[in-house]
Amino acid sequence: MLELTLCSMLTILPDYLVRRFLQGRKITFFSVWYELRWGITGCLILTILLITTIFYFHPSTTSATSAFRTVPILPETTGRVTEIYVEASAEVKKGQPLFKVDSTETEAAVEYAKRRIAEIDAQSIMAQADIAVAEGQVQQAENARKQIADELATKQELFDRKSGTVSERQLEMLTTSLAGAEGQLSAARANLEAAQIKVSTLLPAEKASAEASLKQSQVELDKMVVYAGVDGRVEQFILQIGDVVTPIMRPAGVLIPHGEGARRLQAGFGQIEAGVAKVGMSGEATCVSMPLKIVPLVVVRVQDYIASGQIRAGEQLVDVRQVTQPGTLLVILEPLYEGGLDALTPGSNCIVNLYTNNHERLVSEDLSTVTWFTLHMIDTVALVHAMILRVQALFIPMKTLVFSGH
Repeated sequence: MLELTLCSMLTILPDYLVRRFLQGRKITFFSVWYELRWGITGCLILTILLITTIFYFHPSTTSATSAFRTVPILPETTGRVTEIYVEASAEVKKGQPLFKVDSTETEAAVEYAKRRIAEIDAQSIMAQADIAVAEGQVQQAENARKQIADELATKQELFDRKSGTVSERQLEMLTTSLAGAEGQLSAARANLEAAQIKVSTLLPAEKASAEASLKQSQVELDKMVVYAGVDGRVEQFILQIGDVVTPIMRPAGVLIPHGEGARRLQAGFGQIEAGVAKVGMSGEATCVSMPLKIVPLVVVRVQDYIASGQIRAGEQLVDVRQVTQPGTLLVILEPLYEGGLDALTPGSNCIVNLYTNNHERLVSEDLSTVTWFTLHMIDTVALVHAMILRVQALFIPMKTLVFSGH
């Protein structure tokens, strides 16, 4: 309506004044089209051109919001709730426990691992005693071998002198006994070595394995308690003792971090604005939660892809005709002045305008007259869009409180 009124002042109004007062023609309701057809046609054409220029070079959108992050409260394992440490809508700190699931089986695994470590420690003490026993057996076997070897050497010497007191049969028996004693000594030494290996290698390895099992069980036990990952507020936390929660299908609630969503706006513009929206552009916004207030903004990021075109690899080829809803160009805006969005409630809907600024080109470049005039006109008509935004800011309270039926 504002554009039509402005264009009519440049087309219909002059046409009416000329025909009515200069030409003296009487214009009635039935002759208005015939008399003012050139002005009316020019007004419509100029209005369409003006609206197109305004909305292309100074885009506007009602799809803007202060999006904020939420953290689902999920356990790392499926279980039945046994304890609840916080209430709904409670303020929590990072690392604060929220609830606990049944940990009976895991506690039993931890206790078993501890008992296993104690058992291995007892085996280590017994293995030290086994080493002492094996050392005694080695000493005993060495003494027995030495005794038989000395006796064999003595009798062998007597036999070599042919004293007649030692028979060949006795020498064979002593030789056999010496071989048996050497075998017993080897076995005793092997037992000693096995006992030493058990103390130095086997039992430490078993203890390390038991300690690793204890650590794993302790980690699983720690998972039974769900902690807050960030500072924030717990919402939709309607958990009860005995409820079953799972990491996939049954979250316990939502944790909303502090300070999320109040520092920037996310606005979705039409795809035709991809060539206009640039980082550094100025903008303005008015939001439902901040009525009658205009917030100056600046574009800090323009997403270089459109979400509606995303695909996920699967077993079937994607038909582009399945994308029935055209996506929007995501633009991230921050307040031009610090604290501009501090009063904005996260999740609020806003109306956002962007304004093309050609001031640098007009100052620094040597432009032709047509280009200079065109750029001046583009920057000037931004005033119309700014006025429209302020009219919308005025009507938002009336539209919301009176005409919406609430």
